[in-house]
Amino acid sequence: MVGKIDLDSLNQATRPAKKSKDEKKKEREERMHAQNGGTGGKRKRERIQQNKVDVNDIRNQKGNKTKQNKRPVKVEVDDEEVQRQIKETLNRLQSQKGKTLTSKHKRDRRQLEREKMAEERAEEQAQSKVLKLTEFVTANDLAVMMNVPVTKVIGTCMTLGMMVSINQRLDAETINIVAEEFGFSTEYVDAKVVEDLHADDEEYGEEDMEERCPIITVMGHVDHGKTSLLDHIRNTNVIAGEAGGITQHIGAYNVRLKNGKHLTFLDTPGHEAFTAMRARGAKVTDIAIIIVAADDGVMPQTREAISHAQAAGVPMIFAINKCDKPGANPEKIKEELANMNLLVEEWGGKYQSQDISAKKGTGVFELLEKVLLEAELLDLKANPKRRAKGSIIESSLDKGRGFVSTVLVSDGTLHVGDVVLAGSYHGKVKAMFNERGQNIERALPGEPAVILGLNGAPTAGDEFNVMPTEQEARQIASKREQLQREMSIRTKKHIGLEEIGRRLAIGDFKELNLIVKADVDGSVEALSDSLIKLSTENIQVNVIHKGVGAISDSDILLAEASDAIIIGFNVRATATARKMAETAEVDVRVYNVIYDAIEEVKSAMEGMLSPEIKENVTATLEVLQTFHISKVGTIAGCVVREGKIKRQNKVRVIRDGIVIFTGDLASLKHGKDDVKEMGVNQECGVSIRSYNDLVEGDLLESFEQVEVAKKLE
Repeated sequence: MVGKIDLDSLNQATRPAKKSKDEKKKEREERMHAQNGGTGGKRKRERIQQNKVDVNDIRNQKGNKTKQNKRPVKVEVDDEEVQRQIKETLNRLQSQKGKTLTSKHKRDRRQLEREKMAEERAEEQAQSKVLKLTEFVTANDLAVMMNVPVTKVIGTCMTLGMMVSINQRLDAETINIVAEEFGFSTEYVDAKVVEDLHADDEEYGEEDMEERCPIITVMGHVDHGKTSLLDHIRNTNVIAGEAGGITQHIGAYNVRLKNGKHLTFLDTPGHEAFTAMRARGAKVTDIAIIIVAADDGVMPQTREAISHAQAAGVPMIFAINKCDKPGANPEKIKEELANMNLLVEEWGGKYQSQDISAKKGTGVFELLEKVLLEAELLDLKANPKRRAKGSIIESSLDKGRGFVSTVLVSDGTLHVGDVVLAGSYHGKVKAMFNERGQNIERALPGEPAVILGLNGAPTAGDEFNVMPTEQEARQIASKREQLQREMSIRTKKHIGLEEIGRRLAIGDFKELNLIVKADVDGSVEALSDSLIKLSTENIQVNVIHKGVGAISDSDILLAEASDAIIIGFNVRATATARKMAETAEVDVRVYNVIYDAIEEVKSAMEGMLSPEIKENVTATLEVLQTFHISKVGTIAGCVVREGKIKRQNKVRVIRDGIVIFTGDLASLKHGKDDVKEMGVNQECGVSIRSYNDLVEGDLLESFEQVEVAKKLE
């Protein structure tokens, strides 16, 4: 141990010295003296100076408060102050963050949605009178979209000088006029497509225009000699290939005359069902030849053909045929035309006419000269250097060649290998033929041609255009197909309460579903049009599907699902489809003549109608005496006053001119023998089933009920 440290002495050296009580008291007094400003003593409390209180005032006394003090003082509301405070509150809410800001965004979004819905409702009300459609719309589709009867649409078109059918497509100008007549406006959704197709119309000048051959349409009533005239001009026999001896297809022929000039003829059917075909022929033609039989007269289809030609604005030449027949009177035909304000040149008018005999060839050369004269006056020109465009005359499905289309070139030149757009179908021309089936490499303006290569059967009457690229043609075709699909959905008519009420009121309403297949598109259109026209108040005809080509398996499946009847026109069912139809018990009817199909469907519709029950009174008996037999009832001894009563007849009991009972005969006897009938002035015993209250003097009237088949009006 080196050394020791004294901790007590160390602590005493570092710790401050303790103060006595006197020293602490003295320090306190000095500190208080300094706080009081050096005055010394304690600081006095400062009193608040107030007015003196009047103790005599009642309001300052306890327990004497009046009701006036309890009522709140009314303050006048300042509108400006209120608005200012509202704005301040809104600004404060907008400046805040968190949950309040989120609620504000939701509230604003709901407000925007309400405003948007209100705008949409207002727009819908404005758009309810706007028809969005394409130029592919038929008269029936337009009527459905406007919710008016199709007969009114057709009637409006007739007032405009146009003869249209239910399935006939309307041009844009006609649609606008008809829609405006019923208070609707139109909006075309494929205007861009049309603009694209006609964008290159001004690429070529007038110096490229060359003369083209005229297009002549032969129109008139059925069996007036249209095809016979063309047979003589072409030295062929087309009639031999037509079923029933009538033309049921539209034909296009190119004829070269002896002077080297070419003419294109269109042969149209004359049957009333082919209204659309005649309208189509008049639309694409330059000159119309109206054939009238000299031994018949101006028939309804002749008048309709004249109306089509006038609506299309084409010059007409009247060919009075069958002048070599006994009883022919050409002057009577000219008189009937004069009554229609159509004066021929011989009578001082502007229309050329020629008396001909199509069978013998009399006057045909003179008729062709007049046609060439009209063509020279028209000065028909076209540009063969541009891309071709024209119209589809017919389209069909050939088993070996695919879809075959007959086209008529109106401008430009059509070559093999060109990309063609027709309606909602497109394709490259793989091969081209003339009307005689010979291969050709090109078709000049005004010439018809049969082309192969389209991916479908375009509707007869559609325009076709040659496109620069296949991709562009495919794009426009798909767009048109989509528009047509939308249009078909838009024009589907749903049954409303009014229609249901009408059907219930009729009580005997039936529907007949049909599937129509034909060899060419024009026949499909004509047959569908005629069948739809058969609809009445009691039976509605629905064509649920129509197409070109043979009856296939899909047609049988559709007919089975929709309880439809298949109508085939110049087509047959495939082998598998025939077996499926037998298994599924689907009714398939095939026809070669169009009016046979119409008449048979009309007969089937009459069979669907419930027959009328007609009563025939057969005899009148008088009760002479009554006999009451136990377990049998009352037997009336009667005499036949009129007619003949039979055992199976029903009887009425008439007393004092009032019918009191109607029932069946229980027995008819002559003496003790049962008899089948009793004649005038013969006595017999009669008992009535479930009726015994017969008295002397009653009259018995026997009658039979006969079912009478209804006829369509």
